[in-house]
Amino acid sequence: MRFTTTTFLACLICAPVAAVAEVELSFYGGAQSAPHSDVIISGDDVIPSDDYFIGWEGRSFEPPPYYGLRATVWNSPTFGYGLDFTHTKIYPQEGDLPDGFDRLEFTDGLNTLTVNAYRRWQNQWGNVTPYVGGGVGVAIPHVEVEYEGAEETAGYQLTGPAATWIAGASYPINDDWSVFGEYKGTYSMNTADLDSGGTLETNVITNALNVGVSFRF
Repeated sequence: MRFTTTTFLACLICAPVAAVAEVELSFYGGAQSAPHSDVIISGDDVIPSDDYFIGWEGRSFEPPPYYGLRATVWNSPTFGYGLDFTHTKIYPQEGDLPDGFDRLEFTDGLNTLTVNAYRRWQNQWGNVTPYVGGGVGVAIPHVEVEYEGAEETAGYQLTGPAATWIAGASYPINDDWSVFGEYKGTYSMNTADLDSGGTLETNVITNALNVGVSFRF
């Protein structure tokens, strides 16, 4: 299962949009991190069952970089809804990779796709428009696990529910374009299948400071 920009836009096309609504397409990047989390390996044929406490880092600007895509429909001057796809990443911090593992990470995306609702306050401070938002959806990470003597796991999986929360502000460049900055947090519950048998479970929080650009029509 590979989620790309084409997949995201296809979801947008299939969503109902009121003819009189303002539609906003956004792209953002930034700096993303993640605190420690428990990683539980259970029922594996080769990898021993265990519970690890791993510190994560985002490495946002290393390939593939951290980024997000968002489509928002504003049905009124204050309230909107839409889809948000975010490509986050987590790597074990130096020294936190458990013994026996050559790789244990989500580096081609701890991806989330959420349906969000937003509240904005237009031109609250001059031309600046603050906003908040939140939503729920699913996690679609690229699971990468290598263990000595075990079959490698490397692929996209639908691993569980996800939630997001957002607070930021936008500033118009002209009638069609604007720039924005925001804080964005996500929480995902991930249960992934290992190709050698068994599962990997971890619940991950990510925190990001984003900057982006939006196009309205």
